[in-house]
Amino acid sequence: MDAAKQGRDLSADVADLLQCGWPIRQPSVIPKLLCVVALVGVAAMSFRRVGLEQVRQESTSAFWAMLGHGESSQVLDGAQRFAQQGWPPVISRQQEVSRIENFNPDQLPWFSHLESNQTTKMSVEFIDGQVIEREETIEEHVLVEPVGYLVRVGWLMLETLEIALWGTILALLLGVPLSLLGSRRISIATPIVYAARALCSLSRAIPELVSAMFFVLLFGFGPAAGVLALGLHSAGFLGKFFADDMDNTDPAPAQALASSGVGRVGVFLHALLPQVFPQYLAYIQYILERNVRTATVLGIVGAGGIGVELMGKWSNFQYGHATTVLLAIFFTVVVLELLTQSMRKKLIQD
Repeated sequence: MDAAKQGRDLSADVADLLQCGWPIRQPSVIPKLLCVVALVGVAAMSFRRVGLEQVRQESTSAFWAMLGHGESSQVLDGAQRFAQQGWPPVISRQQEVSRIENFNPDQLPWFSHLESNQTTKMSVEFIDGQVIEREETIEEHVLVEPVGYLVRVGWLMLETLEIALWGTILALLLGVPLSLLGSRRISIATPIVYAARALCSLSRAIPELVSAMFFVLLFGFGPAAGVLALGLHSAGFLGKFFADDMDNTDPAPAQALASSGVGRVGVFLHALLPQVFPQYLAYIQYILERNVRTATVLGIVGAGGIGVELMGKWSNFQYGHATTVLLAIFFTVVVLELLTQSMRKKLIQD
């Protein structure tokens, strides 16, 4: 009854306003409907343009093929091929003795041994103007290291971690000054704020792979190019995040210290930093984990790390080796996250 009464009162109020000449208009649904239709049309065109329609068709075919109601699809064939050839992961390494420089059979690496393999090769000879193909059985001596490939992946993963760590340190060295200059609470003048934030935007706009290729051109192949690329790109994120958090803090402590004669550095250390310190640690943790994942790809352009190993094995269809590399990356990221989380909690509690 109350709702009905309120509805009648509202209708009476609207009628009174109309009699007084108030321009009350009912909202039209047509413009909103046209906007929705236009957005759906643009989304449909973009969906086809980026190839997602083909993804939908292939995924649907794979689903029905799994249920036994259709022919096999490219998606299902690729997944089955990787599942069959990519497991179990490869941890051993085999090398032909003839390709090892200065090989000494009396000084083998730890836990390694020699094996003899019989391989068949085809040879072609020209006799009396005729091409004759012959099969030859060749005995090859192979050095087998049971965990040799796992050791190689471990060293490459360690190099990747070093690239990510030094890239994060470089990002801090560049990002903290940019955040102080880009914060309206600390910076001296508004033009400096805009200039610092523009530099942060510029560094974020340059992808790591592009800057890594540039640094490879300047400094040559190696991990140093990866460190510089990660540091330059990550500095833009840290500079922006740090400055935004400082601008969003409670201004009262900073104003109190500034009015008592404390300088800008003192205001930052004693008024702003205690408020944003937990967020800063979370940002640094995120950037470090992100740099680890990104450093695994930079090896493709010659910037060190495990990326070149992963790309090489994948290109040669050695999926067992690729699985070993992917598992190493996964376990490294998980362990790193656990360590950084525990260190962050300890620093916040202290």
